[in-house]
Amino acid sequence: MDLIDNRQHELNQWLLTECQLPLFQLHSLPGDASFRRYFRVQLENKSYIAMDAPPGTENCLPFVAIAKALRALNLRTPEIIASDIKRGFLLITDFGDFLFLKELNSDNAEKLYSKALDALVILQSCRKVEGWHLPLFTANFMRQELELFKQWFLQKHLNINLSISEESAISICFDFLAQHAALQPQVFMHRDYHSANLMVLPNNEIGILDFQDAFIGPVTYDLVSLLRDCYIAWPDELINKLVLHYWEQIRMPNVSADEFMMGFDIMGLQRHLKALLTFSRKFRRDNNPNYLQHIPRTLEYITKVSARYPECQTLYYLSQQCVQ
Repeated sequence: MDLIDNRQHELNQWLLTECQLPLFQLHSLPGDASFRRYFRVQLENKSYIAMDAPPGTENCLPFVAIAKALRALNLRTPEIIASDIKRGFLLITDFGDFLFLKELNSDNAEKLYSKALDALVILQSCRKVEGWHLPLFTANFMRQELELFKQWFLQKHLNINLSISEESAISICFDFLAQHAALQPQVFMHRDYHSANLMVLPNNEIGILDFQDAFIGPVTYDLVSLLRDCYIAWPDELINKLVLHYWEQIRMPNVSADEFMMGFDIMGLQRHLKALLTFSRKFRRDNNPNYLQHIPRTLEYITKVSARYPECQTLYYLSQQCVQ
């Protein structure tokens, strides 16, 4: 029995003995870009979701603690039905199959995104998570991610090795991105607030998933994750309208609309470079090609936005080289 089959066997036994569930069936569900796995636990008249988070690579504790903190703010996160933190098993609420990514269309996009933005305003107000310390998304942390982008996307995925002069120029650009983002107001940051982690629930409520990697970080990070989503793209006219709507909602009197939009743009460049590192690493290291389809869309975001700012011209030329 290999490691994966052994984990699933352990999960089955945990559901039977510790959770004392009656006869059930396990159905594998699509996962995220981590080592966690998810299963629908189907009973006769009810279903749950089981999370398998292998100890050593994953940790269930932040999911449990953050879910509780966000529910205290009246946000819809899964309830923890049962947990075994040490073994890495959770049994949680099943929010169904109405994923944002599948439900969005040109007719309902503005309405659904407005709902998600309303929830984001509340989410960003979270200041403390009992039982878990939220790390800081610092300029140094961002720079580390940008270096990993060079390693995994440029070198290992595209076999691009920068010259000394190119290294120097891109390093200056990366410093600008990280430092500019770090100067933004710092709030609770989901870190993956996008269409694949949001659910459409009854009564037009928004279900929020995959928040266990939360940080305290820049105010525009989750906003750009949602509106310039690596999995789906929308016209600039709609995105700009929603960004300005959000700026008005959070009331930043000392930040103009143009300044907020620039912060949104700059944060998006860092976010999308990080996404490219993740997509290429999942393929090169983990033999998972599922995310390769999103690379062209992500590169298009980078090319379009970097062209607007003189400090990002090196990134603009590099992104064009990556497309060729």
